[in-house]
Amino acid sequence: MAHTGTTALSFCHCRPHDEVVNTLVQRGPADKVGQDVSGHDAAASTQRFASHLSASDALMWSMEKDPCLRSTIVAVSLLDRSPDWVRLRLRIADACEVIPRLRQRVVATPLHLGPPRWQFDEYFDIDYHVRRIVASEPGDLRAVLDIAGVMAMTAFDKDRPLWEFVLVEGLTDGHAAFIQKIHHSITDGVGGVKLAKLILDEKRKPNGHITAAHTVDPPHTSGLMSAAESMAAEVRAAAIASVHSAQALPGIAARAMTNPAWPLTAITRELHSLGKLLAPVSKPLSPIMIHRGLSRRLDSFDVPLDSLLAAAHASGSTLNDAYLASVAGGMHRYHERHDAPVDSLRVTMPINLRRPDDPPGSNRFTPARFTLPVSSIDAADRMRQLGQLARNWRKEPSVKRTDSVARFLNALPAVAATTILGSMLKAIDFVATNVPGLKQRAYLAGAEVVREYAFAPPTGAAFSVALMSHGSHCCIGINADTSAVPDPEVLTACLREGFDEVLAVGRKP
Repeated sequence: MAHTGTTALSFCHCRPHDEVVNTLVQRGPADKVGQDVSGHDAAASTQRFASHLSASDALMWSMEKDPCLRSTIVAVSLLDRSPDWVRLRLRIADACEVIPRLRQRVVATPLHLGPPRWQFDEYFDIDYHVRRIVASEPGDLRAVLDIAGVMAMTAFDKDRPLWEFVLVEGLTDGHAAFIQKIHHSITDGVGGVKLAKLILDEKRKPNGHITAAHTVDPPHTSGLMSAAESMAAEVRAAAIASVHSAQALPGIAARAMTNPAWPLTAITRELHSLGKLLAPVSKPLSPIMIHRGLSRRLDSFDVPLDSLLAAAHASGSTLNDAYLASVAGGMHRYHERHDAPVDSLRVTMPINLRRPDDPPGSNRFTPARFTLPVSSIDAADRMRQLGQLARNWRKEPSVKRTDSVARFLNALPAVAATTILGSMLKAIDFVATNVPGLKQRAYLAGAEVVREYAFAPPTGAAFSVALMSHGSHCCIGINADTSAVPDPEVLTACLREGFDEVLAVGRKP
């Protein structure tokens, strides 16, 4: 899941459980019924979460009619010890009370008269979603990633809430791992970090934590009522878009009066930008990563955060510029290794649109698709070149039209929408994303989180690579389609070399 923007990473601080709850749960009336020990009405949390999927979330849900476009987010937390299982299970149960999405499943609207809706699962069983297993020998990170890879390949049971957590014990030196699997229609990468904070502590042995009050699930609505609610949700979304457009009219009118040719120029630029966003692509630019399948292999490695920052600053660039340049250098090496040199590849890089006051649920990003030069040039020059390219994409008018485009695609027959999305995504060579993680120490039911790897879905591309910051490290997660990348170990080695080349820029006098 997950996804952030293309600017330099900004770090999120790990806060105590009660402080996080206070930011997610709206204050309710001073009523003793339905309140937790902090005095906040946990039932009011449902007011922050819409009853229907947004246009972008609904598109994430519906495009899985093509399994190659499956959008499953997987994350792996490495722990210094096994957490207290009873305490962990209780903490997750509390989070399910605060975040309605964790107890809801997606239900189609009758006759597809509106977007799908979130409905509380009357058969919700937390023991289905939270499990514990023992790793196979030798109990190393590879064993954990093999388990997580199978989870990444497996579709969700769509009659249940769309998430699964697995505690993996029996690792070497008494370590453990915590695998999190969540559907992209629930949240994006940044929202996923917000959700994770609900079950984390700042101390190994905190003084106590809030127990969320049980919320009463609303009754199921009839088919006719749900269809009416869905249609009303679409009308509200259209009305909000109209209001935003109306608010912009005075400025547009003033600009048109001073520059009569500006409206035509603006419309032309807008259409050109939308064309770049939606343009179908016939085949990948890579001459070797051309096939697509359903098998996945996960891999990971670490990069020192300070060293990557030093390289970025040495070239007058941002951390994200250094990240992109590292991946581009790795791809150059991978193709050279296969005697198939290539000058550029297509990449999808999600741009973060999430505001600080947005709830952790739903998606707040737009996918930028552009051609990334991967030719062999000086690493410092590559950082500057790719950084400017990414920043130019943030200025594209289509960035603000993601929901409108998603609403248009959702209105098409499912087969047509999936075909259009497939033509846009299956010829992408790779996905690159970064996720701002935790800066301070964090503990999961008494176990310290020492590393956190994110594995974004390739969603039709040959592979995805994700950078998640965690303390003093950049944790790199790779999710490869083995039909496109039959030698994933070689891909990982080449990406490591790409990072090493960029890190060397920071070591130069």
